[in-house]
Amino acid sequence: MLQEEKETINKLSKMTLDSLNLGAISVVTNLYRVAQGLRNKMEREVLSKHGLSWTSFSILYDLWIWNSVETKRLAELNAVSKATISNITNTLEKKDFVCRKTDTRDRRITYLTMTDKGTKIMEELYPQFHKGEVEIVSSLTVKEQKDVSELLRRIIKENQF
Repeated sequence: MLQEEKETINKLSKMTLDSLNLGAISVVTNLYRVAQGLRNKMEREVLSKHGLSWTSFSILYDLWIWNSVETKRLAELNAVSKATISNITNTLEKKDFVCRKTDTRDRRITYLTMTDKGTKIMEELYPQFHKGEVEIVSSLTVKEQKDVSELLRRIIKENQF
């Protein structure tokens, strides 16, 4: 157990809560720390060189995989508002990484599509990003990586994230 985790649990165990689930606290605290650490590492070591934030990279990644995605769906996938998607899209459009397309049947629906320049940047960027992913889980065996993935998928599915 990490020192920060011990201190957190020690502090919380002194609170008068009806029921204190220390296991849940430990899991969620560690998930948060890993997520923040991953985000900070990738933004600092990989994404900043390309002038990208975590969310702008996530949008480019989704478009790279799926080619064209409705802005409403991108907001859901990235757990941000449509306004955030719109602001980031403006920046990505200025860099000529993406373009907007309006649905011909319903002009309220907008899709983002990756440009050739956006595809090129992702093909250059992703190997560097993946290297960081590998480094982050390098202390786990292949089986442990699979186990963690399965457990996280269960949390995602049960909570409909």
